[in-house]
Order: sequence, then structure tokens, then C-alpha cells
Amino acid sequence: MLFLKKVDMGSRLGFLRQAGLGSAVVLAFILAMTAAQAEAGSVSLDLFAPKSGDVAGVESRAFLVDLVARFDGDLPSTGASPELTGPGSHQNVPPFPGMFGPGANRDYFPGLVVLLSSTLIGAGPGQNVANLFNIVAVTNRTEEETEIWATWIVGAKNAFGREGEETPSRLFVAVVEGVAPDVVEDRDGNGVYDEKDLRLMGIDVISNIRKVDFVVNGN
Repeated sequence: MLFLKKVDMGSRLGFLRQAGLGSAVVLAFILAMTAAQAEAGSVSLDLFAPKSGDVAGVESRAFLVDLVARFDGDLPSTGASPELTGPGSHQNVPPFPGMFGPGANRDYFPGLVVLLSSTLIGAGPGQNVANLFNIVAVTNRTEEETEIWATWIVGAKNAFGREGEETPSRLFVAVVEGVAPDVVEDRDGNGVYDEKDLRLMGIDVISNIRKVDFVVNGN
């Protein structure tokens, strides 16, 4: 292990192959290393809503996703900027106009990835819904750190749960380098869309990961 610490990733992979280890072991090593790098990454994520075990919303809507991302660096380095938006007449109007719809929030929080396992719109559970967030704000800003707050209140019925039912859901949140994908692909084929799939898509995860299991209340 001391030897592995002294060499770069390419040398480590070469060492593993020379040792006769199979591709599955090498892949597991890559995922473990990139996971460790992400945990020590440049963005710290906190999630305030929903909480684990919450039964959230009314008639499958009116639940909240509320998070903050603390970046090591100044505001321009985050790629984020203030936004206040929503569906219909709320979209793209002052004072902080922004578009609204499924996919990455390219203009105001480009690295954000938000997935809900119960998603019934777009590409389903792999659909990035970061561009449905209503508010992006700068809540703390120093020379060393920038804090970006993002909030989404779900307004559409039967988009992430079904009216009249209680729908279990898992929320996944991460920040990636550059612009996030509109859709996360299930690259490892296990039916779960998460950071492993992002890495297998060649996307660098630069934050810790937040996952919360809760229930979308359809009543």
C-alpha cells in the first residue's frame, strides 16, 4: 500500500493489471479512488429538505428540496448566479430571470445534479431536475469560499408521485465538474442512478453525495 501511495493513477492501474487482477477488480479500484477524491473535493453539500423518512407534500406536489453548496473559491469559479423562476408566467421574468424545465441548470447552477427515483416525467429516474429549481442565491461570499443556496418547491401533480398514493422516493444530489448531464445513464445496469453512473459516464464528481429516502404524499 505504501508503494501505491507514491505513484499516480495510471501507474496504480498498471500495477494491478501486472498483478493479474481482473477487469472487475480494476473497475472497483477506479470507483473507490474517484469516490475518495470526491469526498475530499472542492464542494461541500448540505441538504435541509426533505429529511430521511419524511412524508412530504400534498396531492403529490408541494414538497420542497432545499440545499446549500459551499465551494472552495470565488463566485465566478462556481459557475452559479442568482435565479428566481418557475412554470408559466413565472418563467424568465425580472428580477432574476431564468428558464424552467427538466435537465441541467446550465445558466445558473451548471454543475448541479438532482435525481428522484420516483420521477415520472422525462427520462424517469435518470432525469436531472436541477433546472426545475425556483431559487438560486448567493448566501455567503468571501475570497476563499462561496455558498450557493438552491430551493425547489414542486408544483406539478403526478410528476414525482401519484395523487392519492404514498410514493417512496430516493433523492440524490451531487455537484459535478463543468455542466451536468440532462440525463444520468444507468451505466452499471443495476437500476440505480447515482455517482457510480456519473463516473462511468466520464463525469467528475467534485462534491460529497447526499441521498435521502422519503415518501411523496399523494393525499
